[in-house]
Amino acid sequence: MKYPLNELSSGEFENVVASICEEILGTGIIVFSEGKDGGRDAKFTGRANSFPSEASPWDGKIIIQAKHTVKIGASCSDSDFSTTLKKEVLSIKDLKDDEKLDYYFIFTNRKLSGLQDPKIEDFITDELDVENVVIGEERIQKWLHDYPSIVKKNNLSRLLLPLEFYEEDLKILITRFSEIDFDGEELQEITRNNDRIPISEKNDLNKLSQDYFNSIFKKSMNDFSKIETFIKNPKNREIQNFYDNTIDDIQSKILVKRSEFSTFEEIIEYLYDFVFQNHSDELKNDRRLIRTFLHYMYFHCDIGVME
Repeated sequence: MKYPLNELSSGEFENVVASICEEILGTGIIVFSEGKDGGRDAKFTGRANSFPSEASPWDGKIIIQAKHTVKIGASCSDSDFSTTLKKEVLSIKDLKDDEKLDYYFIFTNRKLSGLQDPKIEDFITDELDVENVVIGEERIQKWLHDYPSIVKKNNLSRLLLPLEFYEEDLKILITRFSEIDFDGEELQEITRNNDRIPISEKNDLNKLSQDYFNSIFKKSMNDFSKIETFIKNPKNREIQNFYDNTIDDIQSKILVKRSEFSTFEEIIEYLYDFVFQNHSDELKNDRRLIRTFLHYMYFHCDIGVME
């Protein structure tokens, strides 16, 4: 389970960072008001509780900076983050010169790769000559799981989609499907009876609008025969299992949470957001297939109501 931190405001993200620092540094953290902060959102002076470890914690003047983005899938390797980082380091130099800085913490809800991490830390070290650590999206998510009190204090559960499910199987379906070159004759070999209910009646029952069906849904139908072939191929027993588990999970969630959505396209788009936010790196180039698979499930009456 990942919390979509991009949906927070900058102030809310700073509050989350402060709560994390209270756990790993101590309750003596001082948070500054919003506005021009001179390169700092918070500070802590003293011996840290458990960072970077309980055996050898930081001890001194720690400056904490939080950098938030609303962009889904943002990375520390993005050029705009590099520009922001350089500005922050310049503003911190005065604190270093005035002996108000021994350690520097920068938090961001961007993804941080193993290659980018040392580059950023080396840059800060070269410019400031202080020990520093960059905390990215992955480490923040881990701390939120380690300290559920932070989640409760900042009401982060409100960010979770009401239709949360185990989306890993759907990610595998999409990535494997995208790798296949389908033969035109093969697509005619596997068919399924699609006459369980006329699609117009199904749309009325589920409150899926005609505008959405005509403008968005119909585009997916070009791939339905390929998905049918992919799932029903006797060689793909594992794929069939992934698909069955996924539709079972999604359908059960829909039946419980249906009243929270006005239209069925809202459900589809919520599911799309949930899957893409959790797998933006792997599915970035094939993200349209998330909707395609969801539309296929709906069209074949695997999700939604039929009577």
